[in-house]
Amino acid sequence: MNASAGSFVAVRRLSGSDRAAAFHHSSSAEVVTGSSAWIGRGLSCVCAQRRDSDARLSFDLTPTQEECLQRLQNRIEVQYGSSNREHQEALQALWCAAFPGTELQGLISEQWKEMGWQGKDPSTDFRGGGFISLENLLYFARNYPKSFQELLRKQNGDRAIWEYPFAVAGVNITFMLIQMLDLQAVKPRSLFGAVFLKLLSENDQAFDILYCITFKLMDQQWLDMHATYMDFNMVMKSTRRQLERELLIEDIQRIEDMPSYRLLAR
Repeated sequence: MNASAGSFVAVRRLSGSDRAAAFHHSSSAEVVTGSSAWIGRGLSCVCAQRRDSDARLSFDLTPTQEECLQRLQNRIEVQYGSSNREHQEALQALWCAAFPGTELQGLISEQWKEMGWQGKDPSTDFRGGGFISLENLLYFARNYPKSFQELLRKQNGDRAIWEYPFAVAGVNITFMLIQMLDLQAVKPRSLFGAVFLKLLSENDQAFDILYCITFKLMDQQWLDMHATYMDFNMVMKSTRRQLERELLIEDIQRIEDMPSYRLLAR
């Protein structure tokens, strides 16, 4: 996974409009730049931080858990290919799910900025999260359309003038979850990763569902903290801490048992 690609721009919500427009200025007060692992100038990525204790832990996996982890790792390794027909179709499907009834002018189009991509070519933003980050967004749009639309259009709460870009934030969330759960290791080196693999063995869509939970939880934290775009890293750290707490709740047997799951609406 390449964590060094791309930069981000803040999104300003237009008064009286459903959608956000991207502004490209040189002023540090108006632009957020960074790698695809973080948003916020000069701020370190919570996704890449690892506690020393994590490296000392190791957990044995059942054969079922090993198979589930391998399937997920196979997905994680797939990079987005702009010439791959399957990937092109998935990107088109995401547009249709996000803006039903609005015709897409092309896979490279200024229209993509309305979804919160950096520019007119979304493929440049997938380098940090790979194809799975597109799969996560598409899963969210198809399985929890009400929550997806609320976040896409920033419909809930008293929001900041400068908002996080929806689609690019989604790529960040994929990256953060992979790092938090240590999913590229042979076996988990943190308790959170071990717990998640148990949930994954119960439901092979657990990662996609956890992604949806995380996106909704992140937006809720954003509103609760009255955050603006320079607070994005702080919001992500808070979101990660909440996820870690929920994963360690004793009664969590399924991904749907997580308290934040109730935030999602179909």
